[in-house]
Amino acid sequence: MMQERMSGAEIVLKALVDQGVEVVFGYPGGAVLPLYDAIFKQNHIRHILTRHEQAAVHAAEGYARSTGKVGVVLVTSGPGSTNAVTGLLDALLDSVPLVCLSGQVPTQLIGTDAFQEADTTGITRPCTKHNYLVKDVELLAGVMHEAFYVARTGRPGPVVVDLPKNVQVAEGPYVQAHQVKHKSYRPPVKGDAAAIEKAVDLIASAKRPVFYCGGGVVNSGPAACAALTELVRATGYPITLTLQGIGAFPGSDPQFLGMLGMHGTYEANLAMHGCDVMVAIGARFDDRVTGNVAGFAPGAEIIHVDVDAASINKNVRVDIPIIGDAGSVIADMLAAWKAKKCKPDGEALARWWRQIETWRARKCLAYAPSEAVIKPQFAIERLYAAAKDRDTYITTEVGQHQMWAAQFYRQEEPLHWMTSGGLGTMGYGFPAAIGVQLAHPDSLVACIAGEASFMMNMQEIATAAQYRLPVKVFILNNGYMGMVRQWQELLHGSRYSESHSEALPDIPKLADAFGITGMVVDRPADLDAAIARMIETPGAVLVDVRVDPAENCFPMIPSGATHDNMLLGELVGSRGPTVTEAGKGLV
Repeated sequence: MMQERMSGAEIVLKALVDQGVEVVFGYPGGAVLPLYDAIFKQNHIRHILTRHEQAAVHAAEGYARSTGKVGVVLVTSGPGSTNAVTGLLDALLDSVPLVCLSGQVPTQLIGTDAFQEADTTGITRPCTKHNYLVKDVELLAGVMHEAFYVARTGRPGPVVVDLPKNVQVAEGPYVQAHQVKHKSYRPPVKGDAAAIEKAVDLIASAKRPVFYCGGGVVNSGPAACAALTELVRATGYPITLTLQGIGAFPGSDPQFLGMLGMHGTYEANLAMHGCDVMVAIGARFDDRVTGNVAGFAPGAEIIHVDVDAASINKNVRVDIPIIGDAGSVIADMLAAWKAKKCKPDGEALARWWRQIETWRARKCLAYAPSEAVIKPQFAIERLYAAAKDRDTYITTEVGQHQMWAAQFYRQEEPLHWMTSGGLGTMGYGFPAAIGVQLAHPDSLVACIAGEASFMMNMQEIATAAQYRLPVKVFILNNGYMGMVRQWQELLHGSRYSESHSEALPDIPKLADAFGITGMVVDRPADLDAAIARMIETPGAVLVDVRVDPAENCFPMIPSGATHDNMLLGELVGSRGPTVTEAGKGLV
């Protein structure tokens, strides 16, 4: 059968349509004008003009993470593609499926230092899952379909397709997605049956078990999260989640211990330290989770489920590795648990829960209330109270406010929590919220921000205003780069070197300049009314919440310490127990 022929730009657009793409985030330039001309001539795909390429990638991340679809970005050559690098690395570390289309100078000019030329594939190789430089229009359609396959399968990630301008205007054949098969990339889905059976036997025999789950469960989809919830409830065991795993298990469930790690809860971290069987699913043993690896979970046998074989034994040695999709493996574990009619050791489990409840009783998230100044924890609690009964999506920037949001805003379902974890990218949250709002136009989308992070990409106010997106930006303004200030206070003798924000915008005036709503609130008594007004006001809203500048985020595991050496807030105590105290009565 004769293949349909069309320009390279038209091939790209048709491939996007066939891949189910509805929205593209981008910024035009000379090297992608053929693509923008093709966009102008069609009505299937909506283009969203961001004001910076980094923001375009973050917006695509928000869109992807809140839908489970592949996000798409379009940038020009040179500075367009280099501006996208931060977002691409953010997506790589947090396993977000993206396809980034970047313009390139004509093939005959590659390597000549032509105007706006950059070695995009060389630059992005370390910060993408894969990348392509397409020099032949005859191969373009196949590359496009392959890029989507690579981005969304296995451990998801960003893929760059670099498109020389002459390839965009040349004529070539179009092939359908079902005609394209990757030569070698076949990521596993099913886990090894024998390993799963062995893991279930170990889980059933545990005396002090804990489930430790991460973003891989969320990436596997809502069905995987539902299966995880059923499995955890069937066992009666405690569960803790990573920053990216939030939402994989209901946050209000009594079996949920809260987030673990550097700013995780006392009970989650000590359960991890004292467990005898750890079931790690879709988590990569990040250093912010493990602390000092030499002292991590010293008495535990570890089961590790991950779709990425490279993550197994990378940071922590495990006893039962299972390579496969989290959802598939969880379903098989649940089936095996039921088929074997497994029951936990009731006496041991009751003893383990009694120990966990003593740790919970420390109320590690307690903070000193105030009628004079807004405490940041209180601000998030009030936002949660106002928004919890709505279909609400939360994004965050990076810093203290991010950790407080993880601690105090309980997520009951997956795909409603978007934050930058692995790279910790200031400037992520606001453009990500724009992407989420485009995907969910009728939902409440709120970005919990710090004033320093918000300023990193505040030019995107123009994007929210142009497309009439009702994004709500809830800025916890303490006048500092808060987490930097906290570390300087605790670790550097309170020498606040360059962490104080000397000049900040007047938020209502800034909002007014873009034609949206802005407000300031600085009294606890006024906070509920301000949140209600924020939610009910049409269009984008910026809220400057003036919070206590001296408040620190606890619990905190100091860098290089272990889970049983936590710093706690003043209401709880200065430091966690020693390893002897943490393990007392558990054997």
